[in-house]
Amino acid sequence: MFEFCGPWIDELNGIVVTPFQAIFKLLLSLTLGSIVGLERKRKGQPAGIRTFALISIGATLAMIISIYVPQEYLGHVANGDPGRIAAQVLSGIGFLGAGAIIQMKGSVRGLTTAAGIWMIATIGLAVGVGMYFVACIATLLILFVLVQLEKIEHKVSLGSESRIIRIKLGTILEDVSSYRTLLKENHIHLSNVYVEYDYANNITFLNLVILAKEKTDYVSLLASLKTLNPTISISIANQLSV
Repeated sequence: MFEFCGPWIDELNGIVVTPFQAIFKLLLSLTLGSIVGLERKRKGQPAGIRTFALISIGATLAMIISIYVPQEYLGHVANGDPGRIAAQVLSGIGFLGAGAIIQMKGSVRGLTTAAGIWMIATIGLAVGVGMYFVACIATLLILFVLVQLEKIEHKVSLGSESRIIRIKLGTILEDVSSYRTLLKENHIHLSNVYVEYDYANNITFLNLVILAKEKTDYVSLLASLKTLNPTISISIANQLSV
């Protein structure tokens, strides 16, 4: 059995690109990219299985071509620089990563997916150059970071986020201690306070910059804040309007 597999293994680990070796690399790249994409799709990210699989396969194919061209057209395996195409892949993949990042009023989302896109491209390059074991281990490490470290983050309560509570009051408010006390009772840190007075219409615009846990019940919080003073409107956002 091992004698039968020997030539195949030697061909897979060889430095000369062959059809069998190229197909194996593309299939392995497809598998590894799909695994990471499945985890991202499970989290509801737009970039899912197909996106990650295509990126991984594309990076692998780019590396195969970069090895094949000097091998075939320059007449010697040692000629050429296979790293040139690989470098362009890593530069170009930044555009896809930027597309995965969504910015909504100062709250940046998609950074993890963008990092995953860059990482899966490097895994595809690793497969293309024949580093199969390293590529598989790197895929497992990505899954560990995306799944297990997220659980650890939530367990140790590292998931805090900054928010702005905007309140429009039908009175001139000169003391915010009641708001500070209520927030403290809800285990929310008040970082800063911005106030604007409209004396002509007897209105106060109050902006409370807070730091709260990800699982904070903002609906109940806003309902409680509403009762402290005559409130015209109240809302929560990600950053202060300018």
